[in-house]
Order: sequence, then C-alpha cells, then structure tokens
Amino acid sequence: MPEIQLGTHTVRSHGARLLRIHVQDWLILLLLIVIEVVLNVIEPFHHFVGQEMMTDLKFPLQDNTVPLWAVPIIAILMPFVVFIIYYFIRKDVYDLHHAILGLLFAVLISGVMTDAIKDAVGRPRPDFFWRCFPDGKGVFDKITTGVLCTGDKNVIKEGYKSFPSGHTSWSFAGLGFLAWYLSGKIRAFDQRGHIAKLCIVFLPLLVAALVGVTRVDDYWHHWQDVFAGGLLGLTIASFCYLQFFPAPYHIDGWGPHAYFQMLAESRNEVQASSPNANNIHALPSEIESVYIQPQHEMRFDTQDSSPMLNR
Repeated sequence: MPEIQLGTHTVRSHGARLLRIHVQDWLILLLLIVIEVVLNVIEPFHHFVGQEMMTDLKFPLQDNTVPLWAVPIIAILMPFVVFIIYYFIRKDVYDLHHAILGLLFAVLISGVMTDAIKDAVGRPRPDFFWRCFPDGKGVFDKITTGVLCTGDKNVIKEGYKSFPSGHTSWSFAGLGFLAWYLSGKIRAFDQRGHIAKLCIVFLPLLVAALVGVTRVDDYWHHWQDVFAGGLLGLTIASFCYLQFFPAPYHIDGWGPHAYFQMLAESRNEVQASSPNANNIHALPSEIESVYIQPQHEMRFDTQDSSPMLNR
C-alpha cells in the first residue's frame, strides 16, 4: 500500500528543493543586508539642538551594557539554537527552513525600518552634550543658539540616532519571532489552561524587554525610543511568523504552511496513481488530526507521541 512517511523530510532529502523554491526570498535577504549597510554609512538628519535643549541632553556618555556585537547573538543565534534542536527532534526541514527564513526576514526588515527612521528623524541621544563637547565646554551659534560641535565626527553622527532603539527593535524582532514559534510548538493556546506554557512563551519577550531597559539605563536612548523600537520589532516579527506558520491557536499551528501544502500535494499524487490508496500511514510521531486544506478539504488522523508537543 502506498505510504507517506510524515516527519522524515531532512536537509539531505528536501533541502535543495526548498532552496530552489525560495531562492528569490534569499536574494531579497541579501538585498536587505545591503540596504542595512548603506543606512548605517549615510549621514543622518541633524535635528536642531539649541542651547536651551542641552539641559535634557547632558546625561553621561558611557559604554553599552549590551554591546552591539551581542545583539545578533541574542536576536538570531539564540532562536537558531532552538530551531536546530527541534529539527533533530522532528527531522522536518520544512520547519527548519521556514523558521530560519522567517526569523531573518523579521530581524532584517526591522533593522532596515529602524535605521531608515533613525536617519530620517535625527533625534539626539540623552548623552548628546558629551558627544558634541567632550571637553565639557559648549559652543553655540550666536544667532540661532544651535550647537557647534567640537567632538569626533563619528561619535557625533551616532549621537543623532536615538529614535527608535535599534537594540530593542532587533531583540523584539528575533525573540518575538521565537515566542511565536514556541507558542505553536508547545500548543500554548490549546484551551487546557496550562499557565506554565505561557511562561515559556513570555521568557524570550522578557529577555528582549531587559535589553530595552539597558538602553535607557545606559543613557543611549529616551524611553520613547525603546518603546517604539520594541513595538516595531514585535509587530514585524508577528507578520513574518504568520507569513510562514499558521497562528498558534490553529489546529495546525505546530507546523509551517509549506509542510501541509506538501502533504496535500503528496496525497493528491498518491490518489492519482492508486485509486485504492485511501489510507496513508504516518509515523507515530505525528500530530493528531493534521488538518490540511489545499484545493479540497482533507483531514489526516494520526497520533502524536512527541512529549514536546502533547502536553
């Protein structure tokens, strides 16, 4: 009897096919990287800063609690580890590929939008005075009272990039995507009322929030910058996740759209080649009642023995 073995789609067996299908998506990611680099090179808009405004911009200039190099580790590598662990459990390259692709889109789109807004707004950071006048002696235009900075040009340039917070938007984009991902995998919204599952979902968001708090504590951002960055990153993460995965409360919320589409196509091929093949045998590690809706509504009743998902 024809058989479809669910959950055995590995990088070796289906990886090349997935890359061919999504080659345009990966090219767009490269384009986003180029745009991100350009946005960081160009000079931002210099918002007018007068002598009287300096009262609120004299916070001390200090190092970052969360350095720039740590942001990709938090926003990208940490979710990557979770994706890879889940891949070794399920052997599902569709889930791995779409999780990585969705995460990178979430982070890079957030980065591009954040830096584009930074360059356009040009809001001075809370420590702008010491960036502009490292010797503590302010120099201002006699007519407009605008600042005449004497500090390092690169330090001053960075001082006009306060709104919104890039650390926060990246963190909420990456860890927000991870929170969506975990909520689908552990069935956080299975209507059984297990609060422990919500604690797991909220943990990445807590880490992202703490990153945002450090930006205010270090006087690199105003609180409005952090709030806007977090909202921007989480919103984009939500759109990117739902582009590749069903909502976590959906009956098929544990897997990517492409996985179920592949199952539907396989079922159609089996039915076309063997009219008596009405039953498809699945490995016991699959989810109960996998619901697939391609052109015709179908339902596969299988049984899940995965302790990670059936709780």
